[in-house]
Amino acid sequence: MSATFPASAFASAFAAVDLGATSGRVIVGRVGPDHLDLTEVHRFPNTPVRLPDGLRWDLLALFQGVLDGLREAARSGGVASIGVDTWAVDYGLLDADGALLGHPFHYRDDRTADAAARVRAKIGPRELYGTTGVQHLPFNTVFQLASAEGTAQRQAARTLLLIPDLLIHWLTGSIGAEETNASTTGLLDARTGTWSKELLNRLSLDPGLFPPLRAPGDPAGTLLPHVAAYTGLDPRTPVTTVASHDTASAVVAVPATAPGFAYISCGTWSLAGLELDAPVLGEASRAANFTNERGIDGTVRFLRNIMGMWLLEECRRTWEGENLPTHLLRLLADAAEAEPFACLVDPQAPEFLAPGDMPARIRDHCARTGQRVPGSQGAVVRCILESLALAHRRALRQAAELAGRDITRVHLVGGGSRNDLLCQLTADAVGLPVIAGPSEATALGNVLVQARTAGLVGDLADVRRLIASTQPLRHYSPRGDMSAWNAADARLDPVRRNP
Repeated sequence: MSATFPASAFASAFAAVDLGATSGRVIVGRVGPDHLDLTEVHRFPNTPVRLPDGLRWDLLALFQGVLDGLREAARSGGVASIGVDTWAVDYGLLDADGALLGHPFHYRDDRTADAAARVRAKIGPRELYGTTGVQHLPFNTVFQLASAEGTAQRQAARTLLLIPDLLIHWLTGSIGAEETNASTTGLLDARTGTWSKELLNRLSLDPGLFPPLRAPGDPAGTLLPHVAAYTGLDPRTPVTTVASHDTASAVVAVPATAPGFAYISCGTWSLAGLELDAPVLGEASRAANFTNERGIDGTVRFLRNIMGMWLLEECRRTWEGENLPTHLLRLLADAAEAEPFACLVDPQAPEFLAPGDMPARIRDHCARTGQRVPGSQGAVVRCILESLALAHRRALRQAAELAGRDITRVHLVGGGSRNDLLCQLTADAVGLPVIAGPSEATALGNVLVQARTAGLVGDLADVRRLIASTQPLRHYSPRGDMSAWNAADARLDPVRRNP
């Protein structure tokens, strides 16, 4: 898809490179005092490849998709700058010549199964959390590096670049580490916002592997000559550092115009939590498995990662292979008619992490926990969405308690905001109004950090007011009393698994 913008729009047009777990896009956003719109100029698949040594990202294909998208952006009228965001934790290693040492591993690869134990032999979980504030997830960068200890690749490595930083390196030749993404690694000091020299030393990691940090808004260089020649963009086109962790960009675009809000960034993952001024690093926060990740302007994203729409999308992939219906609206209509609370799962259960036959795993989970086994597609989808709504409820209530904050409303952004049933179930489960949208929060946050750097918008409050006034939002009020949800939550408690 391409569009042609008038020449006068060039100064207000920005390219957002946005890579997700299943696809990548290049989106051109146009920004003005009272307007904000996006045009997707190129979309390309993100298809991991299983090699003999594990599941890998095909980063060369992704970079070619980025280049093709930037070429479409040039054809559509040009852009004032480029920003890159992707998922977190995964990385590429460069050798002494700056060459990539193999395709980066996918975070869903199972090679990290025993890596946490290796790390804990050197530093205990309480001390690790007290330094980094990062939620325990088996694929955190710190564990991925532990799983690679002693390998030829690790020994040859001279620079570690997280995925968006690697793409920026290939676009500009520059080396850096954007701080919102770096904060997900389990190696950044949550208080100082710098690489923890103590942790790196204790874990036998060379500090020279980790590049200087960049903040959203910092310049990241201009296009390399061959990139400019291929794309048709001016070689002086700047690449601007944005909040390169896609969730951090999405939180920038939460259309909150008053305090008291919580957010859920809902896509492949659901990231549910609060925006704070300082990290929450106590034992209660660690035990509840909350993460403290850096946001824009020194804020902290205090949240829990929840396995989100991944469960539904994996079900749809399985059903497609079985020639069963996969149209989302039909599945949601069937789910709306299915019996409420017939069965529930813990979305965080380890068996749901890897790709595979998700409907069978859900049925097995229900059977193992003594529940009714869902027999129809609609029953499976109902099970997933009610379970996610309960996970949202639990995360937001615990976040408010741990942070000592009151929540008056919930902003649900990202692709999940288009799912009416999930939005309504979340409002019902949490017992608070849910404002759904924008669905393109990540791209909007990416574009608006660039626009702010260019002087077209003001501070974070101005950014959010512009989104609230220009983007379509839907409102959901909680229905009925909370007794059924309270009972469902209590019923699910015995089958939840705490990492």
